[in-house]
Amino acid sequence: MTFVEGPVTVTVPATSANLGPGYDSLGLALDLRDELTGEVVSTSSTTGERTLEVIVEGAGEGTVPLDESHLVVRSMRAAFEIIGKQPAGLRLHCRNRIPHARGLGSSSAAIIGGLVLARALVAGGELILDDDTLFQKAAEIEGHPDNVAPAFHGGFTIAGDDDGFFAVRTAVDPRVSVVVFVPATGVETKAARGLLPDTVPHSDAAADAGRTALLVAALSDAPEHLHRATRDFLHQEYRRPAMPKSLALVDELRADGVAAIVSGAGPTVLAFSSGVESAETSKLTARCPEGWACHALSVDMDGVRIL
Repeated sequence: MTFVEGPVTVTVPATSANLGPGYDSLGLALDLRDELTGEVVSTSSTTGERTLEVIVEGAGEGTVPLDESHLVVRSMRAAFEIIGKQPAGLRLHCRNRIPHARGLGSSSAAIIGGLVLARALVAGGELILDDDTLFQKAAEIEGHPDNVAPAFHGGFTIAGDDDGFFAVRTAVDPRVSVVVFVPATGVETKAARGLLPDTVPHSDAAADAGRTALLVAALSDAPEHLHRATRDFLHQEYRRPAMPKSLALVDELRADGVAAIVSGAGPTVLAFSSGVESAETSKLTARCPEGWACHALSVDMDGVRIL
C-alpha cells in the first residue's frame, strides 16, 4: 500500500438534521462548505514518531485543538486504521465556513471530510475502504447518522440504525431552498439532547410520524405542504429553555405562514423558501435578528467532493 504524492483537497457541505418532525432520521445538505487539504509527509522526528501539522482558518480558528484530538485528524486516523497503515507524517489545512455548535453539521462535516480525505490519500483507497464501510464508521464516530448521511451523499436523506446504520437518498424538489438564521452564540448538542424527556405521549408520537411522512412527500415534489409538514411534536419545545430566542423566531415565522424549524440541535433557525434569488427569500433575510448571521442557501446535491 502506498500514499499518494502531494496534497489532496475535499469539500464537505453543511447539513440540517431533523427538519422539524424527522428527529434523528431526516437530513438535508446545504451549499455551505468546509474545505480540507491533507498531505502525507515524511516524519521529521528524530525519534521516528509520527508528526502532525494542523492549520485552521475560519470557524473554530483559535479555539479547536491543533493536535491528535482534532476531529478531522481523529477521523483520518480511523480511516487509516481500517486501511491498515498510518502515515509517518501528516499535514492538514482546514478552511471552515460551517459555524460550530449551531446545528449545521460541523462535526459531521469534519468526520466525513476526514474519512474521505484519508481514503483519497491512499492509492486505491476506495478498493480497501468502500463507501458503506466509510459511512458506517462515520455514523459510529458521530453516534447517529442523520447528519453524516447528507454530508456524504448530498441532497435529502433518510437515515437510521437497524442492525447497522443505513441511509437512503430521496428526491428534492428543485423549487426548494432555505434561509438559515445563525445566532452569535451556540448550543452544544449534548446539552440540547439533555433537555429531552425519556417518553412522550402516544398522541404526540403519532402526530409526529404523520408529519414526517408528509415532509418526505413535501420535499420531494409538493413544497406547498412544507408548513404543515414541518410541525414538530418531539423535541423543539422541550429545547426552548436552551434557545428561547431561536424558538421565538420560529414562532414568529410560522405565525406568518413560513415553514420554519430549529436546525438540528439548534440554535440556528432554518426557514424553507422558494429559491435563493426569490422575492420570498429576500423578505426572509430582511427578518434576520440583529447580531445574527443570515445565509440564503440552495440544497447541495453533491455531498462530499474530492477536488
